Amino acid sequence: MPEIDVPAKQAPRQRSTVRVLLRLWPYVRPVQARLFTAAAVAIVASLLSIVIPLVLKWLVDGPVTEGDTTGVWLGALSILLLGLAEAVLFGVRRWLVARPLAGVEARMRGALYERLQRLPVAFHDRWASGQLLSRATTDLMLVRMFLAFPLTFLLVNGVTILAGYAVLLAQEWTLGLVLLAPAAPLMIACTLFERRYAVVARTAQDQVGDLTTVVEESVLGIRIVKGFGRHRAQAEAFRELAERLRGTELIKARLLAGIWTVITLLPELAVGGALVLGTVQVADGDLSAGTLVAFLSTALALRWPVESIGFLLAMSQEAGTAVERYFEVMDAPEETDRPAGPVTGAAAETAPGPVAGAAVGSTTGAGADGVRFENVSFHYPDAPAGAPPVLDGVDLHIRPGETLALVGGTGCGKTTLTALVPRLYEATGGRILLDGEDIALMPRERLRSLVAVAFEEPTLFSASVGANVLMGTGPDAGEPELRRALAVAQADGFVDRLPDGAATEVGEQGLSLSGGQRQRLALARAVVGRPRFLILDDPLSALDVHTEARVEAALREVLRETTALVVAHRPSTVLLADRVALLSDGRITAVGTHHELLRTSAEYAWLMTGERVETR
Repeated sequence: MPEIDVPAKQAPRQRSTVRVLLRLWPYVRPVQARLFTAAAVAIVASLLSIVIPLVLKWLVDGPVTEGDTTGVWLGALSILLLGLAEAVLFGVRRWLVARPLAGVEARMRGALYERLQRLPVAFHDRWASGQLLSRATTDLMLVRMFLAFPLTFLLVNGVTILAGYAVLLAQEWTLGLVLLAPAAPLMIACTLFERRYAVVARTAQDQVGDLTTVVEESVLGIRIVKGFGRHRAQAEAFRELAERLRGTELIKARLLAGIWTVITLLPELAVGGALVLGTVQVADGDLSAGTLVAFLSTALALRWPVESIGFLLAMSQEAGTAVERYFEVMDAPEETDRPAGPVTGAAAETAPGPVAGAAVGSTTGAGADGVRFENVSFHYPDAPAGAPPVLDGVDLHIRPGETLALVGGTGCGKTTLTALVPRLYEATGGRILLDGEDIALMPRERLRSLVAVAFEEPTLFSASVGANVLMGTGPDAGEPELRRALAVAQADGFVDRLPDGAATEVGEQGLSLSGGQRQRLALARAVVGRPRFLILDDPLSALDVHTEARVEAALREVLRETTALVVAHRPSTVLLADRVALLSDGRITAVGTHHELLRTSAEYAWLMTGERVETR
């Protein structure tokens, strides 16, 4: 086969395909009995095809030669019954594997989805969604196809070839050796094919992930594409990726064509040579005609097991690549909770459950200390070496029941700081305390039951309005909690006007609603569970001034019941807070009331008024 340049996205790691595929065993183990039974049935069915030539030998050397009509009909009936039995057994094999392998695929897909939920946000920041989607769809389909066909038939065909050649050598060893002559060249060709095809298969599957990403982004961003008239540019980008994938698939086709030619040509030449030699032996009287017929029939019965080696190896390589891509996600380290050490002081009064004497939603009681940031620093895992940290030595105390506004210029780290409280990211230095308890030592499930977050970009799911809002609370919440949260967010009015009220499906990303409506539903989701600690990242940015005023009035009542950190960009939002903290260059540079900072901080005054102000 000729050398082929592979436009690989990246050089794949050298790995044993068998070792990679063995990682499927935990998923296959529950259905192993049916798979082994199916393999045994397939082996019996395949061996029946070798019995038919033996019947032909008896038929030619016996009834045909002797003119025994009854024997001829008996032989023909035997061949027919053997053929029917072979067909039925292959049908049984298919029935045995269909349901369990669909279950294996479903379990693997479920495990992948659960793993994605447990992986840290930093992982999702690095991975394109299309790459993850292709692993959950195309790759798992390839795995199921491998388990259903190549896994069984690599064994079945191997046993059939060995049994067939044993029969051939037993019938006439000289002719059998002629048919064995291509074995060594075939093994060399298959080894070379396997190495090259592994590279191309990995490249193609990575390119499928890239293509999926482009399609997904174009669909989700269709308003931007149309609004800026970029459909031609997006189509060109798609065509370029599709053409690259087409080129890789053509390389796969050329490799398959090459190995198929070799696997087909060499055995055919050997069969031709055996036919010539066998005909000479029959003419010389050294071999019976029935033996030659049986020999050639057996050789022809082995054509499919031999010729199928090429695409069985190709499917196995693609499955190996799919399994490798699957476990790249499954092996990624998930969010883990540190083992908690001895808890002393204020933390002793809060661990392991809620603060003593304080119900969830209350911010007072024994042990209540609010939120403390102690020398907190953070840099993103994929930041360049030597890059300055996003946060550097942040010290801040939010008192119990207090609302603190966080103000700062664009890119100063406000959103990052808020993401550290529910441990969406892990602080790389210092610690954060909730009522005296280090959040790094708290189970994430408990931490996130105490802290509610409304993000700057409101994300809604393809579910009803009510289901989206009630995601922010426990399973026992119902209509009263939903109505209260909608009222706080001033969302009850427009929700009641929807076709099915709170039962209305909002569609993908909630794009059937306006930006302000999505933001109000996200705010309702944050407050529905009456959280002890509330994080609001610029929650009112998409509201008009009238709606904003109504939301602020209702939100004041909620903020009295919780300890809150609010990222703010406008004076109206800042005025919801008891105090304000100014974040600049990753540090807290000033803390005070809104009016105090207007007098004492030139940077704060400029952020709030847009004018350079001389401060005292």
